[in-house]
Amino acid sequence: MKTIKRSLASEQLITKSKEVFETQLKKRLNLTKVNAPLYVSENSGLNDNLNGVERPVSFKLGGVEHEIVHSLAKWKRWYLGELEAKKGEGIVTDMKAIRADEELSSIHSHLVDQWDWEKVIDKQERTIETLVAHGTAVFEALKETEKEMATKIGRVVSLPESLTVMHTEDLYEKYPALSSKEREHAITREFGAVLLIGIGDKLSNGVEHDLRAPDYDDWTTKDAQGRPGINADLLVWDSIREKSLEISSMGVRVDEKALEHQLKLTGQEKRKELPFHTALLAGKLPYTIGGGIGQSRVAMFVNKRADISTVQPIFTAY
Repeated sequence: MKTIKRSLASEQLITKSKEVFETQLKKRLNLTKVNAPLYVSENSGLNDNLNGVERPVSFKLGGVEHEIVHSLAKWKRWYLGELEAKKGEGIVTDMKAIRADEELSSIHSHLVDQWDWEKVIDKQERTIETLVAHGTAVFEALKETEKEMATKIGRVVSLPESLTVMHTEDLYEKYPALSSKEREHAITREFGAVLLIGIGDKLSNGVEHDLRAPDYDDWTTKDAQGRPGINADLLVWDSIREKSLEISSMGVRVDEKALEHQLKLTGQEKRKELPFHTALLAGKLPYTIGGGIGQSRVAMFVNKRADISTVQPIFTAY
């Protein structure tokens, strides 16, 4: 980890930006702050296996294997059921994870900190319209945060007035010669902020824009044009790094049909035997929409920092 010049003033700005964003997010999405687990049992099915290759940090408690959470994507949905939350009610929590296999960069650290949020919806609300409305709410929260912090750090705001919505297939057709990451840079440079829909299933070129786990976001249900995916990433143009920055990954969560289909597609049907998946397939969990929002990335963006190490705790070896 790099040695970063710190001051109380810079720490206050980081803390303030997180406070402002969280307040905006809770207000716009009707979320209640809750506490969350740092680890879950391996056989619960609650941990996020991300794209299937990252190893969770694990240890034994009472002879039972446990894992540090990668995210709380499935735990939140289960917990909303435990809380007997009603339609329109949601929760948000501070999630901290250790991702040992993370490839380090200016925006990636072994420490992952994010706001994990989840909200109950009706089955009939499992639509692109619901996804776009919630993605727009996250964007508006970020825009208000950048506006407030700009006055404190003496910088102009960079976010556009409105959010551009685009499907990954349309993005591929626009830039067929570019890689998926290059396409993200290009479209975000053009529009400033993009809600990129449909991440996980294969595009018309036979390749996924990016990978997604099969058991939380619904990335196979098709829209009216026959394009798969009611999930999305919120991308903004980072003028300091001169690249796109993924602020949030979110999605309408799988129903029983989508879970069956996605587990089969990914060869993970064995997961149906885990407690979380068994409950979902039996109709015992609420229908939800949710996502994760990078706390350090929000702080980086609104404070105009070039490296994640400037907004995260310093790790020193003695």
